[in-house]
Amino acid sequence: NPINFLFFVCYRALIFPLLIREGKPTPFFTFVLALLFCVFNGYLQGRSLTTYAIYPPGWLGDPCFITGFLGWLIGMAINIHSDHILRNLRKPGETGYKIPRGGMFEYVSGANFFGEILEWFGFALACCTIESLAFALCTLFILGSRARQHHK
Repeated sequence: NPINFLFFVCYRALIFPLLIREGKPTPFFTFVLALLFCVFNGYLQGRSLTTYAIYPPGWLGDPCFITGFLGWLIGMAINIHSDHILRNLRKPGETGYKIPRGGMFEYVSGANFFGEILEWFGFALACCTIESLAFALCTLFILGSRARQHHK
């Protein structure tokens, strides 16, 4: 669903950066790679959904769409809540490593990553396009490796 995709992109691109406290600066090269990936993926998903995807009448009531939408919604809620926990780990001026507690962090050490992975697999299930599945798999491999690093 293009609305789901746009909602997430707006949250991640406009709202989330305004909520972040001071932290380590992002290297310029990393920023450029992330920007290129997001632009390319946004184009790919938007083009796929608006030009090539064909859905039968009643698709919004199909169990595949409903399950995918719920997965996307739950994943986004986990992602946003986990980001909130991470942003509030330290008091202003405080440094050092802290282990996040609460929410899905009680079950997985990378709850923010888990939420985003769930989100995009839900999106892929709701859309049923090869492009959305490719994005979900990229998310799994990229964030899965980051989650593993954070866990160690």
